[in-house]
Amino acid sequence: MMFTDGGEDRAQEIFEKYNWPNKTVRVFTFSVGQHNYDVTPLQWIACANKGYYFEIPSIGAIRINTQEYLDVLGRPMVLAGPRAKQVQWTNVYQDALGLGLVITGTMPVFNLTADSASSQNQLILGVMGVSVAMVKSLLHFESLLPNSFESEGHVFIAPREYCNDLELSNNNTEFLLNFIALMEKVTPDSKQCDNLLLHNLILDTGIIRQLVEKVWKNKDLNTYGFLAVFAATDGGITRVFPNKAAETWEEDPEPFNASYYRRSLDNKGYIFTAPYRSGGGELLNPENDTIGVLVSTALDITIGGKTIKPAVVGVKLDLEAWTDKFKILASNHTDNRQGSNMCGPNRVCEMDCEANSEDLLCYLVDDGGFLIMSNQKEHWNEVGKFFGVVDPNLMYALYNNSFYKRKQSFDYQSVCEQMQNSEAGAAPRGVFVPTIADFVNLAWWTSAAAWSLFQQLLYGLAYHSWFATDEVDAEGAEPRERSCVMIQTQYYFSNLSSSYNILQDCGNCSRLFHAKRINNTNLLFVVAEKLPCTSCEIEMLSQDEEEFMEENPCEELAMARYRKGPSTCFDNNNTEITSDCGRGHSFRPPLYALLFIQLLLLYPPVSAHIHSQLH
Repeated sequence: MMFTDGGEDRAQEIFEKYNWPNKTVRVFTFSVGQHNYDVTPLQWIACANKGYYFEIPSIGAIRINTQEYLDVLGRPMVLAGPRAKQVQWTNVYQDALGLGLVITGTMPVFNLTADSASSQNQLILGVMGVSVAMVKSLLHFESLLPNSFESEGHVFIAPREYCNDLELSNNNTEFLLNFIALMEKVTPDSKQCDNLLLHNLILDTGIIRQLVEKVWKNKDLNTYGFLAVFAATDGGITRVFPNKAAETWEEDPEPFNASYYRRSLDNKGYIFTAPYRSGGGELLNPENDTIGVLVSTALDITIGGKTIKPAVVGVKLDLEAWTDKFKILASNHTDNRQGSNMCGPNRVCEMDCEANSEDLLCYLVDDGGFLIMSNQKEHWNEVGKFFGVVDPNLMYALYNNSFYKRKQSFDYQSVCEQMQNSEAGAAPRGVFVPTIADFVNLAWWTSAAAWSLFQQLLYGLAYHSWFATDEVDAEGAEPRERSCVMIQTQYYFSNLSSSYNILQDCGNCSRLFHAKRINNTNLLFVVAEKLPCTSCEIEMLSQDEEEFMEENPCEELAMARYRKGPSTCFDNNNTEITSDCGRGHSFRPPLYALLFIQLLLLYPPVSAHIHSQLH
């Protein structure tokens, strides 16, 4: 594209060398503004290179004339016919009208009429499409279990609608009342109900009831350091014991919406989940607030050679009680070893999280990099936070030594607040007192406005416009929000599973730490010396969503993320007619109106009257 206010050079030698005879590059020329230059070279450049020539006489014509080039680029697609009728699907995005997450399928619309007996129309009329709302209630997570997939990849969809006439409710009590009222009218085998789901629900209800009455009620949870025990079934039941623990239950009562449930189904062993809190989250008072950590695992049952996972069971640990157990388990007195483990070959400290709590930091960190437990009481307020906030140096050392790997995802449709201009400001204004010069200026502006109005009247008579103006969008106040790109970073365990002793060396400072994955859990056990090496230059790792700032755009282009293009490229067609390559536009006022105004101005009495009025 070339924007210019005129020129006489056609640059024919350059086009002959780089673009002819194949003409793989289209050249679009734009004549900008009102001028008296010859536009013939611009027209020739566009026509000789399969492009188009446009004129932009004013600001109001920018949007229209800079978008018409798409019709020219679409000519080969129109001439390709049915081969170009391909549906293009967008990525998932947030709908601006409140439909939630949607995906859109689009298809081009061509003009199939013929201009003459031998030429086909080359115009693309537009694009038609349909947006499909990904309503959350239609995404049946219960169908996405590990045993819901065949070897060929098919998914068995089973919507959780027990009965057609059952009124759904987010309130658990109201739902049970509606369910009991419906069961008094119909039987579980009724055609109005999904027999499989309903029988599964009734079966789970009986099993959970026996679990509570015969097992849970006979156990003293305080002895084990448990705040609660719970079970969640694929039939849709979540049971928490005792009842007072259910009142403060923060997880989603629908099992398939609960994070612990999905993570337990997707992983083997015990999954530890701390209550998530951001870096600036509300502090807890260990004296009054009880902090609980969920531990869950999926039940595996093998029937007929097939393994199913009908439920997830777990407990809620009392952090204070289990921190004491954790320090004992991480000491040198848990077995019959004769010697004690030392911090390192050149260290004099004993690696004991209970005895040396003043010198050693002992952590349990989960697979996402969040703190689960610590031997330091002041860290209880940090449980559930990203470990990069709790101990940035140690988290960077773990990441730098491949204990964790990270994956970054980008949100290209995010909205951010406007950045404040630090240079913007205003001085205090005083009271304005007009002078004689101001009144003279006002009189001059009034006469100039009257003369401009008279000229507009004459132009209106000539062009039939009568004070008509182009539509111009009003320039309102600066928007409060702006479009931006947000980046979200997630951390995961790497393939390292052995125990490692690593020395973090920063010149005059060194820090030894040990790290080991705990088998059959999602935990990493870390023991480190308490003195951090603050002189180390580290990257501050963060898990919070933040704005992605392109400091070096050229480097970003060189490392561009993969984007799948169309399967077929329609950029050339030998039957394309390139003779329609643009022309200039000019106003053509009516001849009779011009003659009438000319005679009116030449008539002596009228002309003299107008002349006297103007002076």
